[in-house]
Amino acid sequence: MSDSSNYFAFYGLPEAFLLDEAALKTKYYQLSRELHPDFHAQDTPAAQAEALRLSTLNTDAYRTLQDPDRRMAYLLGLHGLLEEGSAQNQLPSDFLMEVMELNEQLMELEFEPDAEATAKLAAEVTALADTLDAGIQPVLAGYAQLPADHRPAALGQVKTYYLKKRYLLRLRQQLATFAARS
Repeated sequence: MSDSSNYFAFYGLPEAFLLDEAALKTKYYQLSRELHPDFHAQDTPAAQAEALRLSTLNTDAYRTLQDPDRRMAYLLGLHGLLEEGSAQNQLPSDFLMEVMELNEQLMELEFEPDAEATAKLAAEVTALADTLDAGIQPVLAGYAQLPADHRPAALGQVKTYYLKKRYLLRLRQQLATFAARS
């Protein structure tokens, strides 16, 4: 185990948006066995505390890295790209213009629930999300192989995608609320 401040380094994995999930799971279970408190019962209190710290780190790292959305947020956070309240976390104006009509339709549904209109709007949001997903896949897949000087541009693209995806998730949650009322 190397650096415990970085989950990728902790598992000896390259920083990547797409991971070998079998290797991740194997490493997690290996460390879970090695760090289990039963194996450290005869150790000094300091060694027991360190094993507990590493066991907790192992669980936190696995929970984060095994989930693609959490992994993406974590990796962006590692590079200081998701600071709360930052002006740099604003969505691009072209995207906001694109979803403005969706928001207007959503507001109309709030006042006049309509199952058919809700379904149509949900399909539009899904189509937009699918387009975003398809567009980012090459960046996600190629990130680990990029030279260090090309990674900041890729991280910027992923950050924009991540923020758009979160925005669309909020729209989907609101739509689900309206659909439940209809």
